[in-house]
Amino acid sequence: MPSGMNTDVDNTCDIVVKRNSWSSKKRTRDGMRSDFTPAKKRASALLGKCHPNAEQNAVPQMTEKEDTVKEQYYSDNEDLFDGYDSIMDDSSFLAKLEDVEQNIEEHENSCLAQQTAKSIKHSCEDDLTDSVLTEAFHDASLREFPASHTVFQRDVSNIKIPTLGIVSTSTPDVKQSKQPAISTNTYIDSNKSAPKARRSMTDQLKRAMLENAASSNRISKTVLQKEAVMSEEINVAMQAIESVSMEGDLGPFFGLPSKVKDLILRLKGIQDLYEWQKACLSLDSVIQRRNLIYSLPTSGGKTLVAEILILKEILCRKKDAVLILPYVSLVQEKVRGLSSFGIELDFMVEEYAGSKGKFPPVKRRAKNSLYITTIEKGHSLVNSLIETHRLDNIGLVVVDELHMLGDGSRGAVLEMTLAKVKYVCKGTQIIGMSATLGNVGDLQKFLSAENYTNDFRPVQLKEYVKLRDSIYEVNPKEEDGLTFSRLLSFKYSSAMQKVDPDHIIALVAEVIPQKSCLIFCATKKNCENVAGMICKYLNKDFLKHREPEKAALLAELKDSGSGCLCPVLQKTVPYGLAYHHSGLTSDERKLVEEAYSSGVLCLLTCTSTLAAGINLPACRVILRSPYVGADFLKRSQYKQMVGRAGRAGLDSVGESILILQDKDKDKVKNLVSAPMETCYSNLLHDGNRGLLSLILSLIGLNVTQTVEQVLGFMSGTLLSVQEVQVCQQKTLKELIQESTEILKQKGLIEASSYVPDNAILQITRLGRATFKGSIHLSYCDVLYKDLSKGLEGLLLNSFMHLVYLVTPYDMVSLCKPDWMIYFREFTKLSAAEQKIAAALGVPESFVARKAAGQSVRKCVDAVVVTRLYLALVLYSLLRETTLWNISDRFQLTRGFVQALLSSASAFCSCVLHFTEELEEFWAFKALLTELTRRLTYCVQAELIPLMEVAGVMEFRAKQLYNAGYKTLAHLANADPNVLVNSMENLYKKQANQIVSSAKMLLQEKAETLQQEVDDLLMLPNDLPSV
Repeated sequence: MPSGMNTDVDNTCDIVVKRNSWSSKKRTRDGMRSDFTPAKKRASALLGKCHPNAEQNAVPQMTEKEDTVKEQYYSDNEDLFDGYDSIMDDSSFLAKLEDVEQNIEEHENSCLAQQTAKSIKHSCEDDLTDSVLTEAFHDASLREFPASHTVFQRDVSNIKIPTLGIVSTSTPDVKQSKQPAISTNTYIDSNKSAPKARRSMTDQLKRAMLENAASSNRISKTVLQKEAVMSEEINVAMQAIESVSMEGDLGPFFGLPSKVKDLILRLKGIQDLYEWQKACLSLDSVIQRRNLIYSLPTSGGKTLVAEILILKEILCRKKDAVLILPYVSLVQEKVRGLSSFGIELDFMVEEYAGSKGKFPPVKRRAKNSLYITTIEKGHSLVNSLIETHRLDNIGLVVVDELHMLGDGSRGAVLEMTLAKVKYVCKGTQIIGMSATLGNVGDLQKFLSAENYTNDFRPVQLKEYVKLRDSIYEVNPKEEDGLTFSRLLSFKYSSAMQKVDPDHIIALVAEVIPQKSCLIFCATKKNCENVAGMICKYLNKDFLKHREPEKAALLAELKDSGSGCLCPVLQKTVPYGLAYHHSGLTSDERKLVEEAYSSGVLCLLTCTSTLAAGINLPACRVILRSPYVGADFLKRSQYKQMVGRAGRAGLDSVGESILILQDKDKDKVKNLVSAPMETCYSNLLHDGNRGLLSLILSLIGLNVTQTVEQVLGFMSGTLLSVQEVQVCQQKTLKELIQESTEILKQKGLIEASSYVPDNAILQITRLGRATFKGSIHLSYCDVLYKDLSKGLEGLLLNSFMHLVYLVTPYDMVSLCKPDWMIYFREFTKLSAAEQKIAAALGVPESFVARKAAGQSVRKCVDAVVVTRLYLALVLYSLLRETTLWNISDRFQLTRGFVQALLSSASAFCSCVLHFTEELEEFWAFKALLTELTRRLTYCVQAELIPLMEVAGVMEFRAKQLYNAGYKTLAHLANADPNVLVNSMENLYKKQANQIVSSAKMLLQEKAETLQQEVDDLLMLPNDLPSV
């Protein structure tokens, strides 16, 4: 970009040039001064010579244009013809000129007899003679004409006209304007044809304007200099525009305006990039938009590089972008973080997680969008864009945690998504990043990508292993991989030694409360036990550290539970400790994470899911054991956990300590020095489920129509790259043919002809509903039967029946009914609801017998029984009973109840899309739309608008509502400083993110409504014409 250009982002939207010129606005008839006024004066003089009363018939003169013209500012998309088009389009103005000419001609005809005796000095051999009005243009002020118009006037004035001059231009000869008025009645030569009618004034004006616009630039030096300055500015601007289209360069910050760098400093506190980040952003693959995989250790700053590339795609190339993240919590965190950038840089940030997200997304004309999505929602998003032929709007797809390709069914979904993007839209760039990649070569082949690897960490990491009282440092150079470091010195009483044989308290006391610590435990129960155990033996001085903030945190935890508080947290929080696992509610997890990030809590006991989730670094990370549940740690899991050690900007060194027993010593030596696990395709996971789903969607989207075309598509998958390792019993072609037959048997696809390998495959109605709803192939036929049976006797005076229909099938295996609770809750149902339960196959007599411990001879479907039990849990939640009460009534952990609710809301959204494709289920559309909304938020109706904002949970929504922020508009226009002062335990950064997210959501809703208005008012392309 030229150094002289202003790199401020506010000035990059329109390139502005400054010029003395006429306004480009349309001229009005009244009160508008014109440079054609002198022609009227000339007309009046002529009429006076022809008739003594000519003054009475003369057209009133138009007021002359003022000598000075105000400076006008023009952007690069404005008309540079100085408003000529607006004059030509003004039919009233042109009609007025025609009237003037007609009046003149009438007066000239009345003077015809007097003029015939005089000799004619000049004759016109042109087919059309010029209008007399043009002779009087010499009175106009040439310096007020546009430059090109002035040039044309000067050119005409220099033309020498011979004695018997032939006037060959429609523009007046200024030098001859001093001659006496000439009658338009010309001498007719006997050898020449009679002259034709006079040239129309309208035609003359249009012709003159077109010639003026094309004239050369030979003007005065002053005007020439002004024109040169303007021309230079336009050239610079055009060079900038060309660089945007060719290189995507808008400024000095890696092709982005300097405002982006300022925003990163203001919103993220990052003053400069690391050297590896600069090197990565300067790679040829990045500049030339080739696919890229880059891997660095955890906390190395990978995400910032991805965000800069996303901003470059949106701002420079004017394309949409997709960011795929593994968990809902990460999506919500990133939406909050990037909404501020969207507000400042004028693009949309849209959340696709859980039940949120519109398919296909709203097509926006004015702004580009960043879609932040989970793996599953990202697949549905890509499918909807392919179906509507809009995938080419996506310029960039970024995948965080690319190693998730090897994670079971979720990995299969991610592989399908990337393979479709590669196949359908080859111009879309794919960026993958991860901290743990083993077989990166296979992934490079799959994505046709280049690789960038660096071992940079902003804070040095030292890995240790604790065995009995000794601590060893991990040293790959040593033979056994370990080097003795020190003995653990901490005075333990005999009672403490029995309670804490692994010396966790000693390891923790070395860093807290001044620094932070994470303890990863094998199970959820172990997290709670370890946190409680540490509190027993901590010094009472810990209670005084940030005591007011911890008291406020306890109050908020109690409010989030509607007056209920976890007894473990009630005991540990005063010491600055808490546990973190899936057993907490979303509100509790959010509060604990915020308190830890701000330093109110100094220690968290957690499960391995925290390592892959939200970024919560610590000075010291302790691994309670080398197990996750009953399984030994994988190398990738270990690296993710220890990678949380070291806080950039706060710690000089991060420490990780793995506690092990003698029996695990050999395994741990291999663990700390082993290479990363290989990432394999999961399309054949769970009985080829991924492959079946992929083939079904390819046929449904018309991407492929024959087995051979499917095989061609599969050649671009990770499964094809790893065919030798993964497809050991059958070839890929055999697997495809086998999967196609299974889909036919299920009635999801059909063949239009029976020619082997060349049969045209078509999707059935059920197949289309299955892939559009993202329904598991194992459940699609069961769901269809359940919905069909439901229509026969759908109970509408209660949500009970609908809730059963959207209770997730995959949650059944995670719950075992308590028969006494089942019977108690069953008897609370109304007679109509019990009748529905009996129709489903669960009569009251069956539940009563099971509760009494009696045997049941009649065969009952166990899946239906458990689904109904879970439906009772959800039904109780919908009746505005608190999650804590439901957890207590059904003897389920509140975390499980929360997970059930989230899963049900997502599945309800899937069932809604499923029914939309089947006409017989039309009645479900309105019913499931409302049910999805209720399950998503499950709160009082007035809180829903606030909870739509990313990251605002129920407790925060209640706080905001009670503080007077009752609508989305209230929150979007709130002052973050006022929010901080009006609510406890809310920090400035969090308040800024909440307000920015609310603004983005409000803007998104407004844009959507405006888009609907524009679509309604748009003129149809196929409108019949006469």
